[in-house]
Amino acid sequence: MKTDYVLIDYENVQPKDLSLLGGHPFKVMVFVGANQARIPFELAKALQAMGENAEYVPISGTGRNALDFHIAFHLGELASKDPEGYFHIISKDTGFDPLVKHLKERGIRVRRSRDLAEMPILGITSPKTADERIDAIVKNLASRGHSRPRRRKTLASSINSLFMMKLEESDVDGLIQALEQRGVIAIEEGKVSYNL
Repeated sequence: MKTDYVLIDYENVQPKDLSLLGGHPFKVMVFVGANQARIPFELAKALQAMGENAEYVPISGTGRNALDFHIAFHLGELASKDPEGYFHIISKDTGFDPLVKHLKERGIRVRRSRDLAEMPILGITSPKTADERIDAIVKNLASRGHSRPRRRKTLASSINSLFMMKLEESDVDGLIQALEQRGVIAIEEGKVSYNL
């Protein structure tokens, strides 16, 4: 069975809730910058519960992209040791995208996601009723804290990613309308606000 490695750029993304990773055989590495002196208790508790499948990687130096280079190094090292693994970089930094493209061309399974909730492996693959889909979207949005989509277009893309890009545009529009009708979101001039 392949291993899924999750490499979190903690300078760029601070997940509040790791419960999304429950029930999956992940190995999690949280890369912490030299100037990040504190980790929230809930994150530390969740990582501790994962035992040897989770670790912090503290960065000793500072400088532009110092943490990114550490992630790139560890990713290469892991891919060398486990060529069958799947690697998830969690970062909003698009600077990783050329590296991801290069690694994919070399046959390494890797993807960058802006948030844990966007990881394809956590997507919803089984057919769902409209109510079940809405409930899954609300749960996903609630788990994302401040990293929720701020624009309607980004929300639509995020919803489609959650359902493994298997929805038609009209299905996504219907789900967004249902979220508005339930009062979960409000959209004004393309900007999304939440009531979760």
